[in-house]
Amino acid sequence: MSDELRYERVGAASVLTIDRPERRNAVDAATAELFRQGLREFEADEDARVLILTGAGGEAFCAGADLKALDLDVDHFEGPMGPTRLTPSKPAIAAIDGWCLAGGVELALWCDMRIVTPKSTFGLFERRWGVPLVDGGTQRLPRVVGMGRALELILTGRPVDAEEAHRIGLANEVVEPGKHLERALELAEKIASFPQETMLADRRAAIEGFGMPLADGLALEHRLGREVLEVAVRGAARFAAGEGRHGEGV
Repeated sequence: MSDELRYERVGAASVLTIDRPERRNAVDAATAELFRQGLREFEADEDARVLILTGAGGEAFCAGADLKALDLDVDHFEGPMGPTRLTPSKPAIAAIDGWCLAGGVELALWCDMRIVTPKSTFGLFERRWGVPLVDGGTQRLPRVVGMGRALELILTGRPVDAEEAHRIGLANEVVEPGKHLERALELAEKIASFPQETMLADRRAAIEGFGMPLADGLALEHRLGREVLEVAVRGAARFAAGEGRHGEGV
């Protein structure tokens, strides 16, 4: 990994940090390729249970594509700014502090959850320059905030502060300044503590079933659930033996 995108294991998490603060962590072609490599490394590591994506410097999570470089491969099968046309097989969390703009919003939406600080601001500012959303934003934003709100943000490109982002579901939590990565790591450890097979099956059913007719989605849920029933049997036996009563361990 390069200094401009760092990969490190922290407990059960793999942390990918975009470290280009002089460019507000904007992504060029080299950074995008490092992001793709980072996802491959994460997927290959069985002990890495959650991927955390963040930005260095305290000013921006990611300001989108590097418009000075203009060297992203729009036709790359995995996505221009990284593996944005793929879905990781394990959970991903965006830890956001500061500006989250344009393609940076799309990177945040690529993750399952978004933890933000009070000074964080989202915005599809590429609307001003005639740059299209090509890293999944038109598809993932409606799934997160609903079509009406998504169309408003796509059409106007207006800024969304942390409080509004939380209110509309774009942000999952607003944490104290500087605590975004700490909270993401805390969530990663909690997620890692659960039986993985069942959790991952439920996650896959939710993601893949979202655009299906209800009957097809229920069939997918049934099929994936059946595949992990042995885990459920073991969990039920632990509960029957007295473990986890009264909400303990949640």
